[in-house]
Parts: sequence; C-alpha cells; structure tokens
Amino acid sequence: MIARTVIRRGLRLIALALAIVVALVGLLAVALRLQFTGAPAAWAKSTGNDALWLGHAWVDGRRTGRDVERLAVRLRATGIKDVYVHSGPFEADGRLDPAKYPNAGNFISWMREQLPGIRISAWLGQTVDADLDDDLDLDDPKSRANVLTGVAAIMKTGYDGIHYNFEPIGDADTEFLDLLDRTRRHTRLLSTSTPQIEPYPGMRLTARAVLGHDKYWSEGYFREVVNRVDQVAVMTYDSYTPLQSLYGGHVARQARLALDLVPAEKSLFIGAPAYHDHGVGWLDAAESVEMAAEGARLALSDHGRRERFGLALYVDFAATERDWHEYMTRWR
Repeated sequence: MIARTVIRRGLRLIALALAIVVALVGLLAVALRLQFTGAPAAWAKSTGNDALWLGHAWVDGRRTGRDVERLAVRLRATGIKDVYVHSGPFEADGRLDPAKYPNAGNFISWMREQLPGIRISAWLGQTVDADLDDDLDLDDPKSRANVLTGVAAIMKTGYDGIHYNFEPIGDADTEFLDLLDRTRRHTRLLSTSTPQIEPYPGMRLTARAVLGHDKYWSEGYFREVVNRVDQVAVMTYDSYTPLQSLYGGHVARQARLALDLVPAEKSLFIGAPAYHDHGVGWLDAAESVEMAAEGARLALSDHGRRERFGLALYVDFAATERDWHEYMTRWR
C-alpha cells in the first residue's frame, strides 16, 4: 500500500514537471512569434555593410584566379563589404601551420584586383575544450601564445584583419578576453563570431544544464567582447526552432538585443544560414536567409537607422541560388 502511494506521488510529480516544461516552451514560442509581427520599414535593408564566410578552398590551392573573377561578378551586385576566409584551423596546441593557407597571398592579390573595396579577414578558430586532447585549450597560456604567433605570421600574407571563431566559448571566459586584447597588437581589424545572446532570463543556465556548455552569452559578457573588437557576427542559426515564424522571431530577438549592445561605430552582423545540412530536417525547413533577413529588418525598423549593420551569409560553398535570391530580394 505504501509503495503504491509513493509511486502515485512520484507519477504526479513527473506529470507536474512535464506540464511546467510544456507551459514554458509554449510561453517561449508565443514570445518569439510576437517578435515576428508587424511590417518592416521600407528603408530597413542592406546599407552595403554585409559579410560572407568563404571556405578553405580559396586559400589551399583549389581555387584559381578565374574562380575569383566569377566570385567578383556575384559580389559586385551585393552589399558585401567583408569576407572571412577560412585559413585554419589552429592545432590542438594553438599552432597555425602555414601549409594550411599556401595560396592566401595569391587569393588576396586577385581579390584586390577584382574587388578593391572589400576587406579580407583570415577566419581562424577551433573547437575548444580543456578536457579533450583533440581540442584547443585557450585556458593554457602557452596555447594562447601559439595562437598569437600564428596570427602574426598569417597577417604578413596581406590580410586586412583577423576573424575568430572558437566554439564553444563559455560565458565569462576571461582567457578569451585576454586573447582578444593581445590580438590587437597584430591587426587593426578584429572581428569574432559569437554565440546567441540569452533571449530571456534563465535560458542560459537551462541550456547549459542540458548541453553541458553555454549556448548563450549573457548581455554583460557579450558587451565585454564587443568592447574588444571592431565587428561581431552573431550566429543566429542552429536555433532549434521548428517553424519559420519562430526562427524569424528568434533572429528578430537576437538582433534587437545586439543593436542595443553594440555601439553604432562598430559593425554588427546577423548570421544568416546559407547552408542546408543542420542534421535535423525541421531545422533545414525553418531556418533560411529569407527568415533571417525578415527578422533583421523588423529589429532594425524598431531600433532606427544604423549604417554598420548587415547580414553575414554562412557559407559560400553551401549557398544555393535560392539562398542568394533570398538575400538579394529580401535584404538587398
């Protein structure tokens, strides 16, 4: 009898917990859907300050000057002003092997000839985890010193700047802030990809408990990073939202938060998913360049005109003609 009572109480507690979870998820869905309401202002679109991530083939010898000519034809019609060219990654100890970017000098020369107004940054990064041998440990001073040595070397090839993409960087990671500070000695243009900003209170800790690492940064830490760079690109994709309207609301929420946190003199990019291999079918259907553009336009309309605000398309080698069409018609 006592056992049955205990079981019933346990089942009631489980049911209550599930009901609370369902209610919270429902509230979040409603909140995101409300972010995606209204009509964006006609002026809320590209100001010619957009960005594009480029794959490794441009610097490892697979792409030629003729390929750059074809790329230039496409980019001249866009508002893309910055390109981030994958030129790494770093080794597990932070070293950057020059053999990973043997054609960087040629690529930069071809780009200067074809698109002299575009800034070219070396996209460098690695997965980071102090507990895994194959991942980079940015907590290790020697590893950070090796990263900086690699940065100094690659800048000699002619890049305009450095674009970091370390994942996952936890909220309040002071070693990453130290790396940003010290990278300033080697480049005048510094940018970084960032995780999403905590959309609503409590979500950062909840996501961390589920994933084992930070999916979101607090507003305070995001601001600390912004203070140390010239450009930030918020990676709004991989949102786990199942519907287009919810993804659009998610982007709008991220853009609204970021617009309030990034000073007008710095560049803010909203990452737009020009790729289709999320690994989850409903994410491929929900996330798109079109929805990212619409969410960014809604946020910009509420915030007011902002010159250094744009989309950053990820990534050239996965982008389809439809992705480019959505960028040109919904944002450009």
